[in-house]
Formats: sequence, C-alpha cells, structure tokens
Amino acid sequence: MTSAETLLSVQYDYVIIGAGSAGCVLANRLSADPTISVLLLEAGGSDAHPYVRAPAGFLKTFQDPRFNWCYSTEPGPGVDGRAIFFPRGKLLGGSSSINGHLYVRGQARDFDTWAQMGNRGWSYADVLPYFRRSEDRPGGDPAWRGRGGPLHVSDIHERHPICEAFIAGAESLGLPRNPDYNGAAQEGVAYYQRTC
Repeated sequence: MTSAETLLSVQYDYVIIGAGSAGCVLANRLSADPTISVLLLEAGGSDAHPYVRAPAGFLKTFQDPRFNWCYSTEPGPGVDGRAIFFPRGKLLGGSSSINGHLYVRGQARDFDTWAQMGNRGWSYADVLPYFRRSEDRPGGDPAWRGRGGPLHVSDIHERHPICEAFIAGAESLGLPRNPDYNGAAQEGVAYYQRTC
C-alpha cells in the first residue's frame, strides 16, 4: 500500500482541500483538539525552497509550475482583449508563499458590504478580532493590531530614495502617507508590511 493509499484508508473527522492560508489556519484550529483528526491535502509541494523563503525569491515563482498554478484570466474588453496572468500558489501556504511576504488585510468596505448583503458575521468589526488574534505585530494601535499571535507582522525599516520619491509624489497629489494601512485607515501610500 502506498503512503497516499494509507492516508486515504484512515477515517478523518475533517478533510481540508488546499493548504493555503485559510486551509492551514483551519487545520491548525481544528487539530488543536486532540480528539479530532484532520487530513490537510495540498496539490503542490513543500514551502522550504529558497525561492519561497527569501522575500525577493517570489519573482522566481511567478512562471514556475512547481510553485504556481500559472492561471490567466479570459481575454476581456476592459483590458484591450488581453488575458491577464493571475499567479496562485501551488504549495504549502498557497498564494501567501509566493507573495513576497507582504501582509495586506482585506478592504474593510468589502467585509461590510458582504455583511450588508446578508452574510452575518462578516462585517469588518466582526472579523477584526480574528485579524488581531492571528498576528504578532510590535507597535501599532492595539485596537486594530494584535500581539502574541502565530503570524509575525513587521514594518520594512529600510528606506530607499526611489521609494521615498514615489511616496512624496503620491503625497503631492493628495494621497496621505499612512504608517499603518492595516490599522484604522487603509487609504494612503506606505511601505508594505511583511510576515517575516
């Protein structure tokens, strides 16, 4: 019997398909109860490759089918008939493993719209405690940011003259500089936050 056949011959309480961010979090939460058995299946491989571990390595994953499903959109009139490349992670960690370690929460208005459409429990106020609980970020307003969670979030401390010029240009056009776009306000221009 192969190892795959052995895995599938066992009964599990839960089978989770896809070891991306959501699948891994769900498997972790469910398996915290030692009486529950969980099988987490992922079509791709390990996230231990240097392209995944080094922040700049994500550039090498974009066209590599070992790490990326390499999807494209259908050609459309709004994009001059072009198909747009749409990278999606195919490995442990999913797309979060090929995003250069960037940390960007979803837009608050999107969550609020989902709740207004009848999806109770999905407003930004409803999901914010889960964002806070998941992260460990030094600094920031504790009303919006978490401490002690499993996901370390940090600011990029290095400053580059080209980035500074871009930010100054955006400010000259009326965009505010935002030191914490995952905090109280998401609008503005800033250096990315990262998960390393």
